[in-house]
Amino acid sequence: MRARSLALCGVLAALAVTLLFLGGVIPAAVLCAPILAMAVLLPVLEELGPRAAGTAYGAVSILSLLLVANRETALVYLFFGWYPILRPKIAALPFRPLRVLARLTVCNAAALLLYGLVWRLMGLAEEPAPWYVNAAFLVMGNVVFLLTDATLARLSGIWHWKLKKHLYR
Repeated sequence: MRARSLALCGVLAALAVTLLFLGGVIPAAVLCAPILAMAVLLPVLEELGPRAAGTAYGAVSILSLLLVANRETALVYLFFGWYPILRPKIAALPFRPLRVLARLTVCNAAALLLYGLVWRLMGLAEEPAPWYVNAAFLVMGNVVFLLTDATLARLSGIWHWKLKKHLYR
C-alpha cells in the first residue's frame, strides 16, 4: 500500500506541475492553472492526509518556480496552493459567517502578500492605481476565491463518492 500511495503522490504532483507549466504557456490560464493544480492534489489530501499533501504542495511549488515560464502562475500557486490543506479546518468552524470571514481573511492576506512581494521584486512605479481599481480587483479576487472553495468542496465529494472506488479496486 505504501508504494501505491507514493505513486499516487508522485503522479499527481507531476500532473500539477504540468498544469502549471501549461498555465505559463497559455496566457489566459494564468489564474486557472493554479486552481486546477490545487484540485489535482485533492486525492493526496483525502487519501494520505495533510502531511503528505503539504509535502506534495512543497514539491510542486519548488518545481513550478524552477520550470514554469510565467512566474505569476508559479507565485499564485505558491501563495494559494496550500489552501486545500487548510480548508477542512475552516469548514469545521461552527457558524457559516465565521467560515466565510475566515476564508476571506485567508484570501486577502495571501493576495496582499503576493502582490506586495511582486510589487517590491519588480520595482514597479511609485504611483499605484487608484484605490477603487485596487478595491475592485480585490473584490473580484474574493469572489473567485469563494467559487474556488466551493469547487474544491464539490471535487472532494466527487472523489469520495465516485472516483475513489475506480482507483482502489
